[in-house]
Amino acid sequence: MVQLFDDERFDYLLAEDNMHIIQSPDVFAFSLDAVLLAHFAYVPIKKGHILDLCTGNGVIPLLLSRRTHGSITGVEIQKRLFDMARRSVELNGLENRLTMIHGDLKEMKDVLGHSTFDVVTCNPPYFATPAKTEHNQNDHLTVARHEVHSTLEDVVKASKLHVRPGGKVAMVHRPGRLVDILTLFRQYKIEPKRLQLVYPKQGRDANMLLIEGVRDGRADLTILPPLYIYNDDHSYTMEAEGIIYGNQ
Repeated sequence: MVQLFDDERFDYLLAEDNMHIIQSPDVFAFSLDAVLLAHFAYVPIKKGHILDLCTGNGVIPLLLSRRTHGSITGVEIQKRLFDMARRSVELNGLENRLTMIHGDLKEMKDVLGHSTFDVVTCNPPYFATPAKTEHNQNDHLTVARHEVHSTLEDVVKASKLHVRPGGKVAMVHRPGRLVDILTLFRQYKIEPKRLQLVYPKQGRDANMLLIEGVRDGRADLTILPPLYIYNDDHSYTMEAEGIIYGNQ
């Protein structure tokens, strides 16, 4: 029996799904961006090796396990979140396919090797490192949201290091960092291939972006149709509902 600690709870991974995940409101609870990235990213169906950086409580590897029979590795620097991810893997009986590693993504070369993964995914910290006076009182949330331990460049560099030539790198981020992402992808020989902007609803500014690139790929970027999350009455759009409820 998998044990819970402190304020942890078992949540359904997706609505009306039989998979569970360990969450804590005071440490980490996944949000829509992780669900969207897990749906957006290409994954090989029958076999392959997938790496998820900044894995948090393991939500993206767990979601991806529904789409692929390949092996998935998650890397998380925060020990508490790593342990939650490890126990969630055990909870769902996925130890034979999912592996969680506690460590710094900048120091994984000897552990993970070079050019060994078919796909790398990442839901990185979105914001620049704040001054000490601006840190969230909850250190777990500060590290998850701000570039305290790894910058955007660190993430892109690690993705390039671990993905094989021709392999794919997929990321969710904020639109305000789009130019930075495109610049760093090109700098590290990851050619942007697919881009989708996510909007809360029609008439509002985009608040998320999904991007996928190919290591050593040729220049050819496809801009996908926009994804709207809510209708005017605050209900989910048909497309968003299909993603969130696991029907797409």
